[in-house]
Amino acid sequence: MVEWDIRKLRILRTLREQGTVTATAEALRMTPSAVSQQLTNLAKQVGVPLLEAQGRRVRLTDAALLVLRHAEAVFEQLERADAELAAHLRGEVGEVRVGAFSTAVPALVVPAVRALRVSSPGVSVRVREAEAGEAYELLAAGEVDLALSLAAQAPVVGDGRFTRVELLADPLDVALPRGHELAGAEGLRLADLAGEPWIFGGSGPWSDITRGACEAAGFTPRQGHSAAGWTAILAMVEAGMGVALVPRMAVVGRGGVVMRELGVDRPVRHVVAAVRRGSEAGVVVGRVLAALEEVAAGVG
Repeated sequence: MVEWDIRKLRILRTLREQGTVTATAEALRMTPSAVSQQLTNLAKQVGVPLLEAQGRRVRLTDAALLVLRHAEAVFEQLERADAELAAHLRGEVGEVRVGAFSTAVPALVVPAVRALRVSSPGVSVRVREAEAGEAYELLAAGEVDLALSLAAQAPVVGDGRFTRVELLADPLDVALPRGHELAGAEGLRLADLAGEPWIFGGSGPWSDITRGACEAAGFTPRQGHSAAGWTAILAMVEAGMGVALVPRMAVVGRGGVVMRELGVDRPVRHVVAAVRRGSEAGVVVGRVLAALEEVAAGVG
């Protein structure tokens, strides 16, 4: 195979444009002899004549034109590489790996990705769905660059390795089976459900949020069943096995479940974006974070 030399190919292309060795040398700030030597070497490398004398000018042979047809594709790709590298250095291009819990993906991450396609097309987002409790582990391990998690209270404090930004306070509604005696009650309060079996996860942020909301209402919830996924939780509510707090962001659509908005003691869960401390100064990460904040402002 021929070892192609980009510099020699550029000289050949410039000769085609300029028409003479002298003009080519001036355009490339070379001497005419250096131009001639480089083109002679290129002809030896490819094994065919590239130039024919034509009076005081030279003409490119058919072989030279064939070489340039292929070289143009190479030059085009190199131009793209230069442009993308320059954009990368300016912080306009890059990938951000986002770890997000299930309800945050459709409600926050997907709309942010759509917005970034318009505002920052050079920024790509790779999504990893993960439990909210995993967020900081993934972030610390370098497996994601930005993580969405949950907190029972705001402001969020904790591990100094991370910078946290509260995106929104997501209201929590209570899910009751359709035939429940309080399903149609006016002014329903969380404390009215103190004697009910509750359905929530055994540990992690969601468990803390449910327990914290009930304790703030004056009682400790009796956990009847443990589940993490909304499909399982709502199926059990529908079957009359207990009640549950459900975030407003979650998509709920079971005919046997009644969603009730709570009154003055309505609890919320705090949705938090976290990055490794210092990385928020990076342009690409900053743009993804800003897009998430903008979407969250619309949701809230």
